[in-house]
Amino acid sequence: MSELKRCLAVAVAATGLLLPGIAAAAALKVTVDDTPNGKKLPGEYAFCVPAAQGHVGLGANKNPKLSWSGAPKGTKSFAVIVLDPDVPSVPTDVNKDGKTIPKSLKRTVFYHWVLVDVPATVHRIDEGADSDKVTPHGKPPGAGPVGVRGVNDYTKWFASDEQMKGDYGGYDGPCPPWNDSITHHYHFQVYALDVPSLKLSGKVDGPAVVKAMKSHILAHGETVGTYVLNPSLMKRAAK
Repeated sequence: MSELKRCLAVAVAATGLLLPGIAAAAALKVTVDDTPNGKKLPGEYAFCVPAAQGHVGLGANKNPKLSWSGAPKGTKSFAVIVLDPDVPSVPTDVNKDGKTIPKSLKRTVFYHWVLVDVPATVHRIDEGADSDKVTPHGKPPGAGPVGVRGVNDYTKWFASDEQMKGDYGGYDGPCPPWNDSITHHYHFQVYALDVPSLKLSGKVDGPAVVKAMKSHILAHGETVGTYVLNPSLMKRAAK
């Protein structure tokens, strides 16, 4: 199974939906600058980075430059989704001293970027255009610098944190558990759609976008970047 089909299977399972015609859709070429497919994302694109003291600190949290090509005739807008399908399904031991999250734990999807109604004339989003820092309490969903922002899953993650809770619109980068035993994979997906707008509003999340666009996909593509904060995995990768 290809990385794209595997990722789609995970996303569809999370929403309980099928995407009619997805296998027959054309392919877009999607690239993230500085990150060949399957390679490590630079820390400047991350929400969290290794810290000299303590386990992690806040990163630059810039969205990377994302480019795509190959949209078929009839494309009227694009949707961008970035997700991590490697997130622990049970958060009990996440970032806990003396605990390690095992490989065998069931994993779930975490949406890092939900963006719709990107005009058909746009074929790239420049670095830092949608996010250039960690914003406590999040960025507002709705019309953004490019397209219309949905809310990513930091909205749910920080819901009980008084210092951070809010609506996290647009892009917010990787922050995998520093005690996880696996490397996380970040799927940067672009969809060419046959409608100029999905006509979504409010706090629209990833599953809502998947549902709205399921019958409008003309083409799709993705590239994958990896990221890890577990010190032992970082040392192993550096050898």
